[in-house]
Amino acid sequence: MKVTVKGQITIPIALRERFGLEPGTEVEFVATEGVLQMKPRERKSKPATRFDRWLTKAAGSAKPGLTTDEIMANTRGED
Repeated sequence: MKVTVKGQITIPIALRERFGLEPGTEVEFVATEGVLQMKPRERKSKPATRFDRWLTKAAGSAKPGLTTDEIMANTRGED
């Protein structure tokens, strides 16, 4: 495997599949004791906002209610 003049390398498909490296995967390089390692960068999950927590809690809570005709009848005061 050669490094191009732009510093690029081609990772063999067997290794990409084995380690789940898909297009767009961010990687980082770690140098320790004369060894250079490449590993996928861990994704940092965003903390849930107050709205996200509410939305998760509210999901699936809506129940079938009155029909449009029933709502209109109630609004007009019809029996």
